Amino acid sequence: MRFSINIPNFGDFADPRTVASVAVAAEQAGWEALFVWDHVVHVKSRRRAFGDPWMLLTAAALATTRIRLGTLVTPVARRRPQQLARQVATLDALSGGRVIFGAGLGGPIEDEYGSFGEPTDPVVLAERLDEGLDLLARYWSGEPVTHHGRHFRAEDVALLPPTVQRPRPPVWVAGFWPNRRPMRRAARWDGAVPLFGPGSHGYGPPVDQVRELAAYVREQRRDDGPFELVVGGVSPTGAAQARDLLGPLMDAGATWWDERQPIDGADLDRLAPVLRRIEQGPPTVR
Repeated sequence: MRFSINIPNFGDFADPRTVASVAVAAEQAGWEALFVWDHVVHVKSRRRAFGDPWMLLTAAALATTRIRLGTLVTPVARRRPQQLARQVATLDALSGGRVIFGAGLGGPIEDEYGSFGEPTDPVVLAERLDEGLDLLARYWSGEPVTHHGRHFRAEDVALLPPTVQRPRPPVWVAGFWPNRRPMRRAARWDGAVPLFGPGSHGYGPPVDQVRELAAYVREQRRDDGPFELVVGGVSPTGAAQARDLLGPLMDAGATWWDERQPIDGADLDRLAPVLRRIEQGPPTVR
C-alpha cells in the first residue's frame, strides 16, 4: 500500500506557498503523493479564498523532487480539454513526470456548474467527461488530433510537447460506489477513487464494499496492466491500530491510502492540524 496526503484548494491551502510547504513536509516525512481538490466555489454560500489547483501544484513541484502530484479530482466536464491538456503536460514536464491525473464529475453541480451558466444535467456532464478524457489522452500523445464529437471538436491539432510520462500520466477516476457507471469508467483507465456515500470523504470505507468494488473492477478490466484502488480517511498513528484499519483494506484490494480530513470537520482547510499529521509520517502496516 502507498500513502498520500489530500488537501482542499481553499482556506489555508488557497496560498501556493502554503501548499509548497505542505509538499516539502510530506516528501520529507515519507508520503508518496500530494493531491489537491479542484473547485472554483465548492459550496458558494461559504465565501472563502480559493487557489487554482494547477498553480498550487506548480508551487509544490518547484519545491520538491520525489513526491507525486495531482488533483482529486478535476471535473473534466467544466474544462476545455485542450487547455487542461496543456496544464497537465506542463506540470508533468516541470515535475519530471510526477503527475497523477484524477478525474470525475465534480460538484456540487448547481454551485460549480449552474452558477456559471454551464450544463447541469448529470447525463450531459458524464458524456462530456468521457469525451474529454479520450481527447486528453490523444492530446497528451503529441500526435495530430482531429475530433468531431458531440461536445468537443478539434481540427488537425498537435499539442506539443507530449507529456513526459508515456503514453500519458496515470488517470484515476472518482465516483460513488455502489453506482456502477463511474466504476466502469474507472476500469477503462488506471485507477478508481471511490467514495462510499455523500459526506463520506475523510471517513474510512467499509471493507466489504471495498472488496465488492475491487471484484467488480476486475470483471470490467480489459487488460492486465497496473490498476490502483484508492481509499482514504483519517488513519491512526499507532502501528497496531494502523494495521487493524489498513490490513483488511489491503486484503480487500486497496492499493493506496489517501490521508484526508473529514469533510464535515473543523480542520478540513486548516494548515496546522494537517501539517501535524503529515509530520507524523505515513501509517505503519508492516
